[in-house]
Amino acid sequence: MTATITAAFIHHAAAFLVVATLLTELVVLRGDLTPASARSVLRMDMVYGIAALVVLAAGFVRVLYTEKGAAYYFASGPFLVKLGLFIGVALLSIYPTLKFLGWRKALREQRVPAFDAATRRRVRMLIHIELTLLFVIILMAVMMARGIWFLG
Repeated sequence: MTATITAAFIHHAAAFLVVATLLTELVVLRGDLTPASARSVLRMDMVYGIAALVVLAAGFVRVLYTEKGAAYYFASGPFLVKLGLFIGVALLSIYPTLKFLGWRKALREQRVPAFDAATRRRVRMLIHIELTLLFVIILMAVMMARGIWFLG
């Protein structure tokens, strides 16, 4: 029981951290980019990646080791949608992460990284989409908890 509660807590705390880091990136990228703000975005993106991996790992621990068992979860339509959306969010995050990683050389040289208006719009749009999909994941979690759309 304690392991189940711990895994659930870690899973939910990491999920909140994923949302918080994306919101921070979105706010910081609204203003003019400076070396300090670019470093902040790089740090947030690193925390985002780690938190997303923790969400995934803790989620699979919950799936494999709860009293419901993996068969229950994989017979749940909302769970399958959640998993697919999570993978979609991960794929959408690749472009912004690659852009942010490209800033490292400029930051080592104490320069403002190149970040033109079109790239800024694209990155911010992708972050908006990621956040929207994360809220759909929350809806799927609620549906899953209520046994809605159970396929088994």
